[in-house]
Amino acid sequence: MQKKMMILGASALQVPAIKKAKELGYQIILVDYDENAVGFALADVKLVVSTLDQEEVYRQALLYEPDVVITSTSDGPVRTAAYVNEKLGKRPDLSYENSLCATIKSNMRERLQKCGVPIPEFYAAADFEDFSRAVDRLDGRCIVKPADNAGSRGVVLLDAKKAEMEPEDFHAVKERVYRYSRENSRGGTVMVEEYMEGPEVSVEIMVVEGEPHILAITDKYITPPPYFVELAHCEPSRLDAEVQDQIGEVAAQAVRAVGIENAPAHVEIKVTKNGPKIVELAARLGGDFITSRLVPLSTGIDMVGASVILATGEQPELTPARKKGAAIHFIHAKEGQQGVIKNITVPETLYQAEGVEEIALYKKPGENVQGTHSSNDRLGHVITVGETAKEAMERGEWALSQIRVEIL
Repeated sequence: MQKKMMILGASALQVPAIKKAKELGYQIILVDYDENAVGFALADVKLVVSTLDQEEVYRQALLYEPDVVITSTSDGPVRTAAYVNEKLGKRPDLSYENSLCATIKSNMRERLQKCGVPIPEFYAAADFEDFSRAVDRLDGRCIVKPADNAGSRGVVLLDAKKAEMEPEDFHAVKERVYRYSRENSRGGTVMVEEYMEGPEVSVEIMVVEGEPHILAITDKYITPPPYFVELAHCEPSRLDAEVQDQIGEVAAQAVRAVGIENAPAHVEIKVTKNGPKIVELAARLGGDFITSRLVPLSTGIDMVGASVILATGEQPELTPARKKGAAIHFIHAKEGQQGVIKNITVPETLYQAEGVEEIALYKKPGENVQGTHSSNDRLGHVITVGETAKEAMERGEWALSQIRVEIL
């Protein structure tokens, strides 16, 4: 009898996992609230259901009896997959209790703090009064973010000293920042955290039987404050080997603290003057094409395929087959550009340029641009490769310079 796999999410970022599951011979049961999600074209069974609706997904799982329930690159469905697998008595990738630590930032911070993992000073605010007190404890300079969202949505730097405002003016700014972040929080909790300075990386990990296997460290390039939108990623990291060892140790500590057993992990870290500290952790594959494109291009490891194989109970191949450079640069409007897209011009010759692997556009003429405040504001991407990370980055920067974005 053909085995069945229920995959939560049918967006473009989930498609590589869907394809891999089909290659392995699984009947695919796809779940997504968007009936037009691109992945549905690959489904054997299409379920238009929210991936966050745990009880309904569980009810559908009882009807269709999948052998395993997984998700690929989204945080919210991690909780649903853990909930349903636990209710069905399936092999544990992550317990439901631990899934809350992996997807709700306040729970995550508390668990990491309890386990002695290096993290920034933090406070979880349930209302504006809590928020205001937390800001004051951090001297008015802090990162504000929703407790349960991703993609830089609702993340902003609050800086009283830079603003040089009177107390009553700063109070108004605090109210505006709090509303902005809370509007992006599903549960209404807002995190207030120490602002950490230093290079940022992500660590791409496969956890097998509780043992973290670090496959890559990715350098991240982010917009300057007050928003923190990722504009480029590159592998392998160009940080010193000693620093990379420290990063790996902290990432492994975090994975063990959260209790990931058989699943991928994507750990974001800031390298501060006091050493590496955890920004966030996700019990899933990294988004932004890091694990679907950059890891295989730089190491030869099919991380998406490995995660699907691991979910089936088999041991994936995690041995690097190459050591190359790979980078992604996101196309975006220039600082201060707002309005309607007139045109995004990509020279035809760029598609065949040396080292250019892929060019994709997310938006088209006629759509609005309101700055770059979250990953939703990015206009497209360019993926490049090279013999080294430096070469891959230089090719990406050059390719980006050839693309013209006209805003009315």
